[in-house]
Amino acid sequence: MDSLITAAARALAAGDPLGALNGVALRDDPPALALRGIAMAQLGDLVRAKTLLRRAARAFGPTDAVARARCVLAEAEVALASRDLGWPAKALDAARATLEAHGDRVNAAHARYLEVRRLLLIGRLDEAERTLAERDPTFLPPASRTVHELVVAGIAMRRLRTKAARAALARAARAARHARIPALTAEVESASLALNTPAARLVARGEERLLLLEEVEALLASKALVVDGCRHVVRDARTVVSLARRPVLFALARALGEAWPGDASRDTLVARAFGLKLADESHRARLRVEVGRLRAMLRTLAGVSATKRGFALVPQRAREVVVLAQPVEDEHGAVLAFLADGESWSSSALALALGGSQRTVQRALEELAAAGKVQSLGRGRAQRWMTPPPVGGFTTTLLLPAPLPSD
Repeated sequence: MDSLITAAARALAAGDPLGALNGVALRDDPPALALRGIAMAQLGDLVRAKTLLRRAARAFGPTDAVARARCVLAEAEVALASRDLGWPAKALDAARATLEAHGDRVNAAHARYLEVRRLLLIGRLDEAERTLAERDPTFLPPASRTVHELVVAGIAMRRLRTKAARAALARAARAARHARIPALTAEVESASLALNTPAARLVARGEERLLLLEEVEALLASKALVVDGCRHVVRDARTVVSLARRPVLFALARALGEAWPGDASRDTLVARAFGLKLADESHRARLRVEVGRLRAMLRTLAGVSATKRGFALVPQRAREVVVLAQPVEDEHGAVLAFLADGESWSSSALALALGGSQRTVQRALEELAAAGKVQSLGRGRAQRWMTPPPVGGFTTTLLLPAPLPSD
């Protein structure tokens, strides 16, 4: 490896892409192409970065297996940064195996972290946690330790373990300072904002207020019966009942929770559950059926009693009933929440993260774009979506995990 390539590699490791390009910008040999691709990625030109990395991978010869594996790894990192979450996992696994076989433990570990971060983005927390448990960060350099601690913090936040998240972020900040890479320090600071940004909204006794993640954690550990509009469950400190696949029942539970300690009228419940302004006798009969189903689902948590006006929620163990709602509720609030991270997402990546169809997500994006809430970049398969600055001031932490299982 010549001196210019060595100097460019060191500049990139220190977070200096412009310094790296000074030495390799006009070269087209495979190592220079790879370094140029990484430099363009650090500068934010992800499309150009992907092209250069693919050219480099093709240009390396059959004896350059490690170099090709590193190009695959870099391309996967570019895909993650551009929220292209459908990359071929087998190619990354093969690259990781090659790196491990040749003793490149640092880059092999980085490949694992990329997969964990992808799992984290799409809410597959159990898989992310299992994969992370296999990693020992003690031998890693400061930059890789920073990434490790950021992943630990991300999982802790989504598990509502705020003390563990703060501790991991503190370790990440120390490692980033030792790495002396400004971009890593900025990433740690950005992750820390999630703990000081409204994560949900509390609705209780006719009043509303925003909650931080720590306050949400405390609420879920309290003696209150919580109708959770972020995960579509009803829970107390001991039992969780999921209504994620029963939208009518959850709408009834939320209406009853908002009305507690009073009752909700039959007309209100019909409107909330069925979307009807006026209720006739057939709708009231349907309401009685759905209330019966809700009563059966919540039997371990609360009763649903009939009143002259409608129905009321009667908790069995809890002292009060509260509703936990998303901080900003919009027809397409979940899409907006993911875009609020400031990154550009493809519609396929959003569909994967939200667990829905790409066409449904595309329609939502088109409606949001018509309302001026999102904007698109590029065309066709290269099209990406993002929120215009400033981004929304709320965190996606409570949207990412899959709904909690019922007790």
